[in-house]
Amino acid sequence: MSIIREIVLDTETTGFDPEKGDRIIEIGCVELENHLPTGKHLQLFINPERDIPAEATAIHGITNTFIKDKPIFSMVYSEFIDFIGEARLIIHNAEFDMKFINWELQNVGHKALPWSRALDTLQIARRKFPGSPANLDALCRRFGIDNTERTYHGALLDSELLAEVYLELLGGRQHGLILNKDISEKNTHTKSQATNKKPVRKPRTHSANAQELAAHAILLEQLSDPIWKTKKA
Repeated sequence: MSIIREIVLDTETTGFDPEKGDRIIEIGCVELENHLPTGKHLQLFINPERDIPAEATAIHGITNTFIKDKPIFSMVYSEFIDFIGEARLIIHNAEFDMKFINWELQNVGHKALPWSRALDTLQIARRKFPGSPANLDALCRRFGIDNTERTYHGALLDSELLAEVYLELLGGRQHGLILNKDISEKNTHTKSQATNKKPVRKPRTHSANAQELAAHAILLEQLSDPIWKTKKA
């Protein structure tokens, strides 16, 4: 079976619109193989070369003091590109993050990422649960995923939570019965071995002894008009 590689991705920014001067200040990525985390991740804090508004800091907790000595985007984007490779990108509200990422990439002379690479879990959740809240916190509550550490939005933490949500949106760990494949093959193999090792017994005789024959004859005499005594017409 071929391995499906995906990257769960999230960003934190100074605001909502790169065309108005807002910039990325954190990128978080989690690697999945066949929809399950591999343990590999990437977290980049980025100096936006501008002030972070107080209202943005209130959401993600990243301050101007914390970010001022971090590298600018042109210094770290290649690390990001290398990590994601050609994998599909799993993003909650993909339009927002892809807009910022491509704005930053184009500013450093790198080609934009195709929008077709992004799978939007927000849209999946809205189709699956129409009329219900579909933000990350609501989905964590729905699926019983512990998000108590999420006092602020954080790109890496949110990516880790989204990786769990994504798996549940697909149907959970048994969604394709992939994890039962080895068990099924093992059971089939065991059954085959059991069939091959079945002992073969020699044919046994079942002739009645004299006592059994005598008892049978007495029983027959007690029957009235047995069919075997009827003469053929």
